[in-house]
Formats: sequence, structure tokens, C-alpha cells
Amino acid sequence: MRASMRRGLSTAVAALLVGGLAAACGGDDGSSGDGKVELTVDVFGEPGYEELYKQYEASHPNVTIKQRKVSSLDDFKPRIQQWMATGSGAGDVVMLEEGILPLYMQQPDKFVNLFDHGGKELEQNFVSWKWQAGVTPDGKQLVGLGTDVGALAMCYRTDLFDKAGLPTERDKVSELWPTWDDYLKVGQDFQSKMKDSKWLDGPTAVWRVTVLQQAGAGPGHSYFDKSNELVFSTNPAVKSSFDTALKFEQNKLTADMSIFTPPWQTALKRDTFATVPCPSWMLGGIKEFSGDYGKGKWDVAAVPGGSGYWGGSWLAVPKQTDHAKEAAELAKFLTSPEGQVGAFKAANVFPSSPQAAKDPAVAEAKDEYFNNAPVGEIFGEMVAKAQPVYLGPKNEDVRQAVENVLISVGQGKVDAGEAWNKAVEEAEKAAR
Repeated sequence: MRASMRRGLSTAVAALLVGGLAAACGGDDGSSGDGKVELTVDVFGEPGYEELYKQYEASHPNVTIKQRKVSSLDDFKPRIQQWMATGSGAGDVVMLEEGILPLYMQQPDKFVNLFDHGGKELEQNFVSWKWQAGVTPDGKQLVGLGTDVGALAMCYRTDLFDKAGLPTERDKVSELWPTWDDYLKVGQDFQSKMKDSKWLDGPTAVWRVTVLQQAGAGPGHSYFDKSNELVFSTNPAVKSSFDTALKFEQNKLTADMSIFTPPWQTALKRDTFATVPCPSWMLGGIKEFSGDYGKGKWDVAAVPGGSGYWGGSWLAVPKQTDHAKEAAELAKFLTSPEGQVGAFKAANVFPSSPQAAKDPAVAEAKDEYFNNAPVGEIFGEMVAKAQPVYLGPKNEDVRQAVENVLISVGQGKVDAGEAWNKAVEEAEKAAR
């Protein structure tokens, strides 16, 4: 994480962090002979925890924290699958993204029950659907504590918009695209004038966002119903979203990239694309990979469709840890309202804690890198409208398979007229 992203907590928040959690991690459960404990935390993306680790270590001198981070969820997924399958290799605390969580909610025996470590007292710290998603259906085990909610917006390059003759002020930009069809039309206008830049990064972000928007507004599930039956080919929300994403490929408006891949990271230091659907956590990635090149060039507008979320995670403690008590206390600390405020200040990951969302440091936040966009207000409004979407245990397998089909259309490897049938075929294979 870049130094420019690291902002210390205020004195008041630091006092809460130290005072409110001073009693944690005092026992000898899993400790070495000298009482020293090293905790490893496995994460992906930009969770914004570096300053929080320092705060925690300062108030827990027997604990040191090591973070292992990969940029992409697609890189993280096979690692955690291997760790869980073999029963070794995982950190003491692991991040479970919304698409990964359902798989491990079916395998709760692989994780420490956080109800045994004071979890029952924390329910009020989370929006209700975020809390419930981390609790097993029988209500007996708390597998994970919620971190962020990936509230939606649209990030855009003001300099490229200006060159294309489009408005650059965020309110006027938001007015350009109340719907995804409007966003497509604006993209066609942009592309007709800008031959060296694409309208958006790739079809995958639009696909993920619209599936969740449509599913949230409709049946409440996407590829799988709540009985974990594959309904990919029969769910109107999925078909509508696929058709939307496909239009951008057919009109050659995308750079055919997937987020956080090396080409995508490199493209952020160039003028490769002008927009990207932007959940709150994406801002941290843009800052990291665009760096000084992008500062002041990016801004944040409303997302087409007017609501929704994409992503968000939970922190869990694998049973394979030797430091269950200490790891549980660290997970509680990082997901506390004060911890979520600190993570937001560092990386724009929007809190799942109502108390944190109301904190002035969040609600009134503006982001200098993004032309002082009022990110607290923009993302806060989206969280208030978010409708939870059920994701099946093999959600990520299906998602990846279908995204590969969409990218293949842009690459000329799959005919657009056959794309839906191909997507259904690949989804069925991935769901087995």
C-alpha cells in the first residue's frame, strides 16, 4: 500500500482502539514460551489494515502481525482452497470474500467458532444481512465477522472525458447515464471521438455489477437459488445482465481486461480506458496502480442503475491456527466500528458497521486523489439501498467461466450470437 494511502487514526479513534481492546490477547492459548505471538493475516486487494496493525501491536506488545497480500481475488481463491483442503498453510486470520464465503459456510468445522470468543456481543456492530451471512444456518456458529460493503459508483477519467467533449463535473456526468443503455450510448459517442482509449476496462466489471443489481432488485439470488440449484439459464436477472455486458463487447467499447490482472494494473498508468464500475474498495486499487500518473485525473460519479454493491468480505479464523484466541481478538479488532473507520480512511473500503458509516470521518469524507469526490456521501447512499444477493458455494467458479466467454467474444474467439449458449454450457460445467 502506498504511503499516500496511509493516514493515521485520529487521537480519539486511537484511544478507542487501545482502550476498548486493551484486555484482548492476554492469555497463553497458543503462545510461545516467552509469551510472544506472531499472527499472519491473509488478504487480497487493499483492505487498508497497515495502520491498524500498528495500533494493535502498540496496545498488545506480545503480538506481532504479518500480512500476506495478493492483488487479485482470482489469485487468492486457489490459495485459500488449497490451505483449507490440506488443513495447513493458512494464516491465523483469513479474508473470505462474498463469493468465497458460501463454500466455507458449508464447511464450518474448518473454522474457529467466533461465538466462543465474544462474538455474540457484536451483532449490533453490523448491518443485519452482513452479520447473518457469517452465521451458520442453524445459528450455532459465527464463521466470519464482516469487513466492508462494496458500495457502487463509477470511476471516470476527467481528462479523457474533456478530450471527448463530454462534461467532467461529477453531477453532470451522473446525469449522462441513469441506465446502462444510457451508459452504452455515451460510450459509443466517446469511442467515435477517442480512437486510442477504450470506454471501459472490460466486460467483467459490468457483468458483475449488473448481475448483483438485477438479482438484488429481483429474486435475491443470481447463478444459484437458495437451495444451491443452478438457475443460471432460467434466472432473468442473469440473462439481462449477460446481454448488457455483451453489448459492450459487440460495440468494441472495452479493453478486454479483468480487474487487478497485470495488464489492468499497467493500463492504469496509461490512457487505456476512461471508466470502470467502481465499488468503494476499487478506489484503493486505482490509487495503488495508477499512482502519481492518475492523481487528479480520476473522479467518482453515480453508477448506472442507481443502487447495488459488489464485493465485501469477512474475517475468519481457520481451525489450523495455533493462536485461536489471539487471532479471534485481532479479527474482532479489525472489524470493530473503530477498525472499520480506520480501514476506510486508508483504502476507501466502506464500512458494514452502521456506527462506522455514521462517523464524520466516513460520512463526510472526501478523496483528494479523486478530485475531492465526496466518497462518504456517494457510497453511503448506495449502502443504504443495497439489497443482499444469495451466492451459491460455486459462485466464483461459474463467474470466472462466464467472464472467460465474454472476454473471448471481444477477442474474436466466440461469436456473439453463440455467446449465451456458450455461457450456459460453461456455467453448467463449472457448477458440477
